Amino acid sequence: MALRVIFADDNYLVREGVSALLAEAEGVDVVATATDLGSLIASVAEHSPDVVLTDIRMPPTGTNEGIRAAKRIRSEHPGVGVVVLSQYVEEDYVFELLADGVAGMGYLLKERVTELDELVRALREVARGGSVLDPQVVEALLARRAGDGPLLGLTTREHEVLREMAAGRNNAAIAKSLFMSDRAVEKHIGSVFQKLGLVDEHEVNRRVMAVLAYLEATGSGR
Repeated sequence: MALRVIFADDNYLVREGVSALLAEAEGVDVVATATDLGSLIASVAEHSPDVVLTDIRMPPTGTNEGIRAAKRIRSEHPGVGVVVLSQYVEEDYVFELLADGVAGMGYLLKERVTELDELVRALREVARGGSVLDPQVVEALLARRAGDGPLLGLTTREHEVLREMAAGRNNAAIAKSLFMSDRAVEKHIGSVFQKLGLVDEHEVNRRVMAVLAYLEATGSGR
């Protein structure tokens, strides 16, 4: 069954270009596009997509409409995933997006739209209730907190595994990326969860929650 996607961006060329790119992907159906917060919310209500891909800045204010849309969609259509696109790593917006939970939410840099396979993988992950953070976002967040709190308890290898986890990669992909065995990856992941107090969390979300636990533990939840 095709993945039903709505894409929102107020720039005509970007909107048409990304929509055409997604249309080339096997098993993806762009059911609607939107140009602003109001039309995006209306389109979600009308088309019931599996996932929304939206720019973070759109009319009417050109500030955080993508974040506002994500929160409203989570509230009114909890089965719809949302991936927000941003030109830059904007940490405050990441925290705002994920403040109410990470399930079905993603934050990617706009440059990722040219990497079709990775983009579709992220959309599918979020549509099924998972979470995806852009690797550059993860790097920036972890670098800012590199000397704080729970980070001190993690080994270098656990840091590396955590970055891969938070980028949305599964165990097999982590093993391949870091030249490790699947068993070693599982061991490191278990250790990370244990050290960050995430043992009792649901498996579907605690990979990204591990990253957020760092940040919240050091008072960065604002």
